[in-house]
Amino acid sequence: MLPVRGRSSSPRGSVVRSPWGVRTTWTTVGDGEFFCPGCGGDRNYAHRTGRRRLTVLGVPLAARGTVGPVVQCASCDGRFGADALDHPTTVRFSAMLRDAVHTVALAVLAAGGTSSRSVTSTAAATVRSAGFEECTEEGLTLLVEALAADPGRRFSDGAADCPYSATLAIELHEALGPLAPHLAPAGRESILLQGARIALADGPYSAAEREVLLLAGTALQLCADDTSRLLAAARTPS
Repeated sequence: MLPVRGRSSSPRGSVVRSPWGVRTTWTTVGDGEFFCPGCGGDRNYAHRTGRRRLTVLGVPLAARGTVGPVVQCASCDGRFGADALDHPTTVRFSAMLRDAVHTVALAVLAAGGTSSRSVTSTAAATVRSAGFEECTEEGLTLLVEALAADPGRRFSDGAADCPYSATLAIELHEALGPLAPHLAPAGRESILLQGARIALADGPYSAAEREVLLLAGTALQLCADDTSRLLAAARTPS
């Protein structure tokens, strides 16, 4: 009998499997909570490293190197590079954003003073909107007075009309620097504009207020031109 064209002499669906393979054994070296890129929210994770072994017929024989480390989500089982831990959780991000607005408000008050009720009122309302619901004008004023009385703070150029210090510049960078990479440009601009509106609550910027806002713009990774544009735009009522 002639063979039928197109048919294989081997059984249908049979697969020839190689006796060789590579198996990875994972070891958990840490755990915690992170923002999972796969799930899009805060999840628990396992920090894991792996070791590869060559197998023959499923039996591990020889080491083939290491794998990882990786971050494995406990919910979706997705594995990500260790740099996934650099992204703050939503809870941490909210706290960083709240602290950033609070720091900018204090910096502007330290530069312009707290004698204007309109300024302290605007500052307190701004900080409350950021998440410090118990913030009051009196509380902010006390904080600014305490900062001014700190003997460890020195004016950056020794001038009596220059209320900001090198320490204040460091504090702005500490509060805004880690947050800036995780904010879209509009988010970074929003923080600067909130500080600008506090400064403008009692009239045009003083030299010290403008200098502090320029420092804040630098800490927020805004270029000098964008910072100047935003400070000018803040003067125009929306």
